[in-house]
Amino acid sequence: MHTHHRIIIGNAAAMKEIDDHTIDLVVTSPPYPMIQMWDELFASFDPAISELLSAGDGDGAFEQMHSLLDLIWEQLARVVKPGGTVCINIGDAVRTLAGEFRLFANHVRVMTALQSLGFTPLPLILWRKPTNAPNKFMGSGMLPPSAYVTLEHEFILIFRRSGKRAFESPEEKKARHESAYFWEERNQWFSDVWFNLIGTTQKLHNGKSRERSAAFPLEIPGRLIHMFSLKGDTVLDPFLGTGTTLLAAMIAGRHSVGFEVDQAFQDIMLQRIAGLPQLAGQIIEQRLQAHADFIRNRLASGGSVGNINRPYNVPVVTRQEQELFFDPVRQVQFIGNDRFKVTYGAAEKPAEDTCLQPEDGLLRIKAKGRQLKLF
Repeated sequence: MHTHHRIIIGNAAAMKEIDDHTIDLVVTSPPYPMIQMWDELFASFDPAISELLSAGDGDGAFEQMHSLLDLIWEQLARVVKPGGTVCINIGDAVRTLAGEFRLFANHVRVMTALQSLGFTPLPLILWRKPTNAPNKFMGSGMLPPSAYVTLEHEFILIFRRSGKRAFESPEEKKARHESAYFWEERNQWFSDVWFNLIGTTQKLHNGKSRERSAAFPLEIPGRLIHMFSLKGDTVLDPFLGTGTTLLAAMIAGRHSVGFEVDQAFQDIMLQRIAGLPQLAGQIIEQRLQAHADFIRNRLASGGSVGNINRPYNVPVVTRQEQELFFDPVRQVQFIGNDRFKVTYGAAEKPAEDTCLQPEDGLLRIKAKGRQLKLF
């Protein structure tokens, strides 16, 4: 199995490199309008934004910034397949302009824009991001009535294009079952609040390169890609940054393409991609170990496990998990500085012996030729 990936240095507002209806999933986190660290970037595309901010016109600046994002959303309406999914991580902003402190609801503005383009909004996810910043408590401190609520969450907005995706061919149905996730992962991932996912600090200090803080961690695009796409699908990130979505797509066995306006991030992406095989192996091991722990705890508490996953010969809760398999990354081939080919290993054959051994009270899970002893 192979997947192909491309980094495009440039503005995603045109997406000339992407054909119509070729993208299965979009996972992205754009710059957040009205967050001060992004002012310079937005103003570089529209100088009127700086003038509006200087004049204290928050509503005008807010709308001008979002009008730049609208250009990208319009392209998504062209390139996303019918039945495809769009996931956008966005945070609201608070800011004082012209002496007035207020909220700028970015997530509402983005939802309005996507709906106007024909995307159907689905239940969203709150990413809980507690902060220990020294200025966490804003306003009048301990004295009422002028203290302000601290924003400690961001939104993951989810949209679908033109109804549910159909799976008609035997190949599509097979890929769907092999792309399954564990029952316990489904229960965690499809909750509407995500905890304990810490953003990663990303900083560059070379010339005009911007400084990023608390970008989303690998697990966020990793979850979303597994939740809303199949192996062999194509994932797009129009705001690629340091390539987290690209990396997650490679690990998950999806094709990917991403746009990034800041060329300085390309070297960071290349460094991260070079370490992909080891990282992918660690993530697979972590997921298998987490599943082993879940099965152990479930059986210890009197729960039932009535099915077997064939590739790993491990117990699973439902029949839908029987063909689940994580393709191990064997090699990354660099094709220039902007294209990559990832090669994956073949599925392991099911072990002949059963992993359920009630006669001696043992249950073992095999992973990469070893046994994870549960009892």
